[in-house]
Amino acid sequence: MEDQGESNRAIKVKMLMFGPLAEKMGTREIDVSLIDGTSLNDLAMQFELVEMLSSGLRVAVDGHLETDLSRLLHDAAEVAFLPPVSGG
Repeated sequence: MEDQGESNRAIKVKMLMFGPLAEKMGTREIDVSLIDGTSLNDLAMQFELVEMLSSGLRVAVDGHLETDLSRLLHDAAEVAFLPPVSGG
């Protein structure tokens, strides 16, 4: 029975949004409580960002670009969603 309690442990992550995404979300930072074992992809699905990920949105976890969306998040992780950069 103890194992079941461990699987429901909560973690807290900080989401950082930049550029048009920050405008769309109405904020640059969101603190989110999640169940331990939540992946980057799960987080993106929860906030309806999966389509944007396939259109060039990049993700950094704790300051490091992450390409593996199945990566599990840890407590106190900082997850930055970085829109594609265009210039001229």
